[in-house]
Formats: sequence, structure tokens, C-alpha cells
Amino acid sequence: MFFLTSLVVLAVGFWLVFAFIGMVLKLAFGIIGGVFSLVGTLIGAVIGGVVMLAVAPVVALALLPVLLPVGLLALLVWAVARANRKPDVVVMPR
Repeated sequence: MFFLTSLVVLAVGFWLVFAFIGMVLKLAFGIIGGVFSLVGTLIGAVIGGVVMLAVAPVVALALLPVLLPVGLLALLVWAVARANRKPDVVVMPR
């Protein structure tokens, strides 16, 4: 019975040691993976921003035929509203 108990204690001890080693490795690789993920995200954001700056003028020129009538209509509405506005009253000091 003592021998069997010793084997169980030894097996549980090995299991605990290897579980602790696994936990430490999982933590270490999780931290390393998180750092690489953060660096990759920042690099992707910078590259994406540069690409967006390069593509934005092309997209603006492509959307010009669609947006030009809308802009002209907005300009016309603004001009009519401004023309129908009462003039500001300026009070001259004595």
C-alpha cells in the first residue's frame, strides 16, 4: 500500500511540475505573441494609412461626376437662402 501511494504521489508531483512548466510556457508565448500582434497592428495601420493617402485622390476624381451635381445643388440652395436673408442691422454708436 505504501508503494502504491508513493507511485501516486510521484505521478501527481510530475503532473504538477509539467503543468507548471506548461503554464509558464503558455504565459511566455502569449506575451510574445501579444507583442508581435501589437507591432503587426501598428505596422499595418501605418501601411494602410499611407495607402489611403495615395488612393484618396484617385477615389475623389472617380467620384467627381457623381458628387459634382450634388455640390452644385447644395451651392444653389445656399445662394437662394443667402439672397432671401434679411440684412443685418448695424447700430452706429453716438
